[in-house]
Amino acid sequence: MRYFLSSLLFTLCATFFVCPYSIGFGQDSPVAKISAEAELVAILKGDAPGADKAIACKRLAVYGSPAAASELGKLLADEKLASWARIALEAIPGKESDEVLRSATGSLKGRLLVGVINSLGVRRDKEAVTMLTGQLKSSDVDVASAAAIALGSIGGETAAAELTKAIDNPSVMVRSAVAEGSVLCAEQSMTQGNSKAAIELYDLVRKADLPKQRIVEATRGAILARGDDGIPLLLEQLRSSDKPLFDVGLWTARELPGKKVVTALLDELKQAAPEKSALIVQALADRKGTLDLPTIIQVASSGPRVVRIAAMSAISRVGDASCVEPLLKFALEKDADLLLPAKEALKEIQDDSANSEILKRLPNAAGDLQQLLIEVIGLRRIEATDALVKALDSTSAPIRKAALESLGSTVLQKDLSILVKQAVSPKNTDDVAEARKALKTAAVRMKDREASASVVADAIKDAPVETKVALLEVLGSVTGSKALEAIGAAGKDSDPQLKDIATRILGDWLTIDAAPVLLDLATNGPADKYQVRAMRGYIRIARQFVMSDKDRVAMCTKALEVAKQPAERKLVTEIFARYPSIGMLKLAIDTTKDAELKDEATKAAQAIAAKLSDKKEARELMSKAGITIPN
Repeated sequence: MRYFLSSLLFTLCATFFVCPYSIGFGQDSPVAKISAEAELVAILKGDAPGADKAIACKRLAVYGSPAAASELGKLLADEKLASWARIALEAIPGKESDEVLRSATGSLKGRLLVGVINSLGVRRDKEAVTMLTGQLKSSDVDVASAAAIALGSIGGETAAAELTKAIDNPSVMVRSAVAEGSVLCAEQSMTQGNSKAAIELYDLVRKADLPKQRIVEATRGAILARGDDGIPLLLEQLRSSDKPLFDVGLWTARELPGKKVVTALLDELKQAAPEKSALIVQALADRKGTLDLPTIIQVASSGPRVVRIAAMSAISRVGDASCVEPLLKFALEKDADLLLPAKEALKEIQDDSANSEILKRLPNAAGDLQQLLIEVIGLRRIEATDALVKALDSTSAPIRKAALESLGSTVLQKDLSILVKQAVSPKNTDDVAEARKALKTAAVRMKDREASASVVADAIKDAPVETKVALLEVLGSVTGSKALEAIGAAGKDSDPQLKDIATRILGDWLTIDAAPVLLDLATNGPADKYQVRAMRGYIRIARQFVMSDKDRVAMCTKALEVAKQPAERKLVTEIFARYPSIGMLKLAIDTTKDAELKDEATKAAQAIAAKLSDKKEARELMSKAGITIPN
């Protein structure tokens, strides 16, 4: 398939050297709606514009029959329409298309001839082999190259024999095309069950003086065509210092069927350099159904660190519950470099029964193993609330920390109050920060955030100020109407710490529903820095958030009414010109009556009017206000 696509790309390149029309042109043309073959052929016969004839060819690729082949053949010498005619001829079934294409090769040259040869290859016209053999000797390297690839696409003994003769062509370009054709021909032999013929062609290319890409392609085919007998050649590539050949060895190691190759690859691990061994392990892991887990676990158990890590990565993709115990052992080794890949593998194993394997070990675990199991429970999102809560009684700070982190990742909605309690009054005061972090993680990931906010908000009422501040930060991450309500209430509290955190959170709120809360604080709060912060948060929403022109004008109007600081009022005038509308223009003109804002409002009105100069109402408003519209 890969080589077919390469040949197709060659065809397309030749096509668009001579095609003046793009693939998607003419969709609105009446011709694009015609499906009757006779009408389309009539367009080709008549004096219609070239674009219409091209569309007709395109339509004939779908609706044409052998009857259209003759008329399409007349366009093969037309540099502007040849490619479109070939598209139709390639698609229309029957010997007529083949005959038209073959006939055209006698009179065409250059790119037009290349295009027709490519089309014969696409159609796999066996009767074209003799003609293509002659073109293979052409002094035009493009023509000879196209003929070589077409012969490969057609395949068969005769094509293979002619390609074999041409492998020593003096032109590098032609030799490369002959090699590509040979590989294509070999692929067809493989499809037909003739591996001997395929091997001969692959080996011919491998040993010829050719660009590396062709050697690599043929090497892959030579290995696969030999089956188990190709294993020595595969190992030869894996031992090569040439990266492209080593890479094709890795690729083929994934493709070659059977279990003998697995045995050979495992033996190769014992003598290959660690860096190569790691890549071979990855290739082994990609082989579905031929690599048993005990083997890959054994590889992960000892040897160079890079190979062990690669084996653990492989286990993460193909492992099951049987891998839990060895992975736990690997993670507990006194090697920090193995800990993360082992934990990652424990996290990624897709076998759900691995969860029960992990949980059943927890009751009797202690120390590092207990901590590791708790961490893996969190990584795998295993619900184990009771066991994790019990772990909070541990005298080990790392174990308590791991338990809180895993609770944050796994606790259910109904048990969120457990983390709230830990955040408010933890069993160990050293765990306060971790408990609050876990609560935030849990509350944010819950599907029903409003319910989460209610639980957290209820805990604020009787908590000390420092705890209230922490819980308000959690609510700021949860968001929603209940969180807004609680944060707004804190903004009205007499305690400066609560006012500070509330206005700071609201000032960074990411939804427009914070606007009324901010306006309330800016309007009814005491004249202090928190009121200023609330006002600026309200102005920020008016300036940055998406809303209707009407709503933005209303917000700006309200901000001008409430804002007490000149600097804040000037911030509002900066919004005017950013969102030009008739409503905003009226507000800007009205604001010019304010002596402190006259200059800013006038400039804003002029900027708005300039953008709305095509609107009669805008010109009339500016004229009535006595403000000129700049050119």
